[in-house]
Amino acid sequence: MDGILVVNKEKGYTSRDVVNKVSKILGTKKIGHTGTLDPLATGVLVLCIGKALKVVELLMDHDKEYIAKFKLGVDTDTLDITGKVLNVCDKKITKEEILDVLNKFQGLIKQEVPKYSAVKVNGKKLYEYARNNIEVKLPIKEVNIYKLELLDYNEENMEVTISCRVSKGTYIRSLIRDIGSSLGTYATMTELNRTKLGIYDINNSYLLSDIENGKYKLLNIKDIYPEAKKIIINDDNLLKKIKNGMVLDKFYEGKDKMLLDKNKNLIAIYTECSDKNKVKPWKMFVN
Repeated sequence: MDGILVVNKEKGYTSRDVVNKVSKILGTKKIGHTGTLDPLATGVLVLCIGKALKVVELLMDHDKEYIAKFKLGVDTDTLDITGKVLNVCDKKITKEEILDVLNKFQGLIKQEVPKYSAVKVNGKKLYEYARNNIEVKLPIKEVNIYKLELLDYNEENMEVTISCRVSKGTYIRSLIRDIGSSLGTYATMTELNRTKLGIYDINNSYLLSDIENGKYKLLNIKDIYPEAKKIIINDDNLLKKIKNGMVLDKFYEGKDKMLLDKNKNLIAIYTECSDKNKVKPWKMFVN
């Protein structure tokens, strides 16, 4: 069983919970996910099964889209509503102020990684430090906020709903915290729904109950790249060299290509060498 399964994760499950449940349903241990969703979060969780595990890192590089809700005037240790409340503020914020700040956060920004996250510092995950009340310098990374839009603002309850499209590695909890700070108050996430990861959309995803009832479809590994990045190899001699994982003189345009045999079976993904006149195997899919 090889392919990609797009799950619509429900609230309360960890990403590992979903992997374990789908593993049991499908009867395979060769399964992994392409980017963690917190138990609070819902939405697109892409699973790679069998040979598709080889492309996990490709899928983790994709942009992501979210709809997020947050409450102004509240600060928690986890940066979401499940955490311990640390600070509150009753400052009133207008819709115009929110629109102005959201506009300023679009583009390349630097954000501090949440202390309750799986990012490693000195070989240990940050949440392990946090759970043991050990202070550690939190990494700062540069991320890209491609789109940030206000969907709704309930001024009475100080509740905000936004949609955003962001680069890999972006923490929406951190983004919300920083939006609150720019507004001169606090902000903590209350809901998060991932609606898209790369080409994988929530409208074409499956609940765990769908998968349990056999109402799902595995996507082919070939479909992770657009058609323009695929080449069918008709030359038997060249195909043999590719199957043997040989470094070759560059025979295509661009950096990476999916190489298929005459029957459109995926054989390998090739990439440029440091010598750009040569190409080498990056991922092999032959038995």
